[in-house]
Amino acid sequence: MKKIILLLAILAVGCGRPPAPDNSELATWKRRAEGVTIIRDDWGIPHIYGKTDADVVFGLMYAQAEDDFNRVETNFINSQGRLAEAEGEKEIWRDLRMKLFIDPSDLKAKYEQSPAWLKALMESWADGLNFYLATHPDVKPRVITKFEPWMALSFSEGSIGGDIERVDLDQLKNFYGTAGATTARVENVPARPPSPTGSNGIAIAGANTVSGKAMLLINPHTSFFFREEAQMVSDEGLNAYGALTWGQFFVYQGFNDKAGWMHTSSSVDNIDEYLETVTKKADGGYTYRVGGEERPLVATKVVIPYRTEKGMAQREFTIYRTHRGPIVRAADGKWVSIRLMENPLQALIQSYSRTKARTLDEFKKVMERHTNSSNNTLYANAAGDIGYFHSNFIPKRDDSFDWTQPVDGTNPKTEWNGVFSFDESPNAVNPKNGWVYNTNNYPYSAAGPDNSPKQGAFPKYVDAGSENPRGVHAVKLLTGRTGLTLDSLITDVAFDPFQPEFAVQIPLLVEAHAAAPASNPLKAKTREAIEMLKGWDYTWSVGSVPQSVAIFYGENLWVRVEADARKAKISAFDYMRTRATPQQRLESLAAALDKLQTDFGTWRTPWGEINRFQRNDGAIVQKFDDAKPSTPVMFATGLWGSLAAFEAQAYPGTKKRYGTDGNSFVAAVEFGERVKAKAVTAGGLNGVPGSKHFADQTERYATGNLRDVYFYREDLKGHTEREYRPGQ
Repeated sequence: MKKIILLLAILAVGCGRPPAPDNSELATWKRRAEGVTIIRDDWGIPHIYGKTDADVVFGLMYAQAEDDFNRVETNFINSQGRLAEAEGEKEIWRDLRMKLFIDPSDLKAKYEQSPAWLKALMESWADGLNFYLATHPDVKPRVITKFEPWMALSFSEGSIGGDIERVDLDQLKNFYGTAGATTARVENVPARPPSPTGSNGIAIAGANTVSGKAMLLINPHTSFFFREEAQMVSDEGLNAYGALTWGQFFVYQGFNDKAGWMHTSSSVDNIDEYLETVTKKADGGYTYRVGGEERPLVATKVVIPYRTEKGMAQREFTIYRTHRGPIVRAADGKWVSIRLMENPLQALIQSYSRTKARTLDEFKKVMERHTNSSNNTLYANAAGDIGYFHSNFIPKRDDSFDWTQPVDGTNPKTEWNGVFSFDESPNAVNPKNGWVYNTNNYPYSAAGPDNSPKQGAFPKYVDAGSENPRGVHAVKLLTGRTGLTLDSLITDVAFDPFQPEFAVQIPLLVEAHAAAPASNPLKAKTREAIEMLKGWDYTWSVGSVPQSVAIFYGENLWVRVEADARKAKISAFDYMRTRATPQQRLESLAAALDKLQTDFGTWRTPWGEINRFQRNDGAIVQKFDDAKPSTPVMFATGLWGSLAAFEAQAYPGTKKRYGTDGNSFVAAVEFGERVKAKAVTAGGLNGVPGSKHFADQTERYATGNLRDVYFYREDLKGHTEREYRPGQ
């Protein structure tokens, strides 16, 4: 299944200068630029104005490239399966995974089939990036020396972790790297609990606000510096503001002048694996059985170029597909195919169209394309509507099967049978309680206990998740709450410091200490810390010592019981709540105190001295350094129920913990005749070290002090840093 070829020279697609545009191309780009105005506000945020949507897309991509061309290019290197061309052989398997689903010839055909308005946007997308490269000869692309319109279809949905990433790279390598052989997977014991991923979204109806207007909290938890913040305004009705994934031309999480949308990673079960019964034919090909029928496995040659010290090499694979999807691994002597939503053209149409939908009916019509597969959506608008919309792509299946496990591909009953309509999904639209939320938990508490969808009314596969500590926190904060303002939505909800899981775990620890005999040496060792924890209110702050002790304690106990929890087939958190022994709890506290003492000189170390934000360089994976300046961050990991999330850890050579994901963009929006909004982006907008806007939002980010959004052009008066056209 593999073939390795060493190339004699670096491929033309490799790192280097873009080809010089011909005069007609350059003239076309310059004419387009004349119709575009970019206004940078005093935070560096680009507000793009143009006559047509295509004009605005051109200006947007130029502005994105100005702010962080590296991340723009990297996203599209990755989305096309070309990362090994930049980073070498170690990325071959990631590239192969992408190329199981992304075929340039197919995307080119879909581009040609696109409606004229979308083709115009894709062309402007490519033109804006190419014009930037033409006018910035000092910028050296790593791989993509010329952007082509069809490439926009390779990354059309916006999630930081797309559906394709559900394919395990080790298992993919085992299958395609060793001619179908399988090897046992080694279960590594984690050194710390996994950081939660996902986001928060909350929509509040006017009945619960002072102004009588609906409000929306937009709080994606992603890798820092993963998204641009921008505004897009055209004479064709476009007026969208918010967070855009680098390289994409639509606002992914944001709002227009009448409505707003926030996506949270969904726990829907909409990706399925099939155990395929495969037979090798005399000619070397393969078939797979469905019912009584033998169908041919589609075999395709895929070439993965990769960089070496001596130049470019390439590796060739033969990959296989059933009608459901590609073969991705082997299990129990069978090949395993995976099925997921594959519809990049409709996904791009939906992603862009939602930014122009201004009413609930218009938004629902956009959702009829059913291509926002990995996300739930929180929604609010100026008419007062609010809603929680569950995953927009839920295949209908026979509920007698366990879809969390691979199913028998020979059984025709395992086929998909259409998708759930909007009305068939567990949504909550305009509930009586006047609020909806999601924290990557299940939908069955989205509007509280009385107004949420009922779990028993839906097949199990509609959602594979459960409640989580952030969900417990959100329901506690929102139940019965009225009189909210934009400011209190931020301070009293988005940045409420309570951590409900500690309100469970710490009393259990205190009980364990009280029950321990006086002869237990850990009782005396931990007494002072226990007395401190007894009086703690389970909230974070930069000056909190109990917060530091609780974090180190909770992590140690999680690691201590994780293996036993796995054997018991329950989560480590459930095990901590119900089965951890008093001695295990005391041992974990003692270990936490020792760790704090060793690393910081005293276990009485305030949280802000440990939990830090640092931005040293523009690298996608930066190196942290305790000797360099950093900023204390008051909020903490979402693991214990903090809504404001800062996922931090120590790195080689550091004792302090540095955040790399969590709150990345936060916005609170109020809708009415005029939009009012406040926002903050992690660190700063610009990815170029030395830029004024590289880290100018750090203090606001770390303290939850959101800045005003300049949504209307008149708002920019007195707040304009620069006004220009692309190319100037």
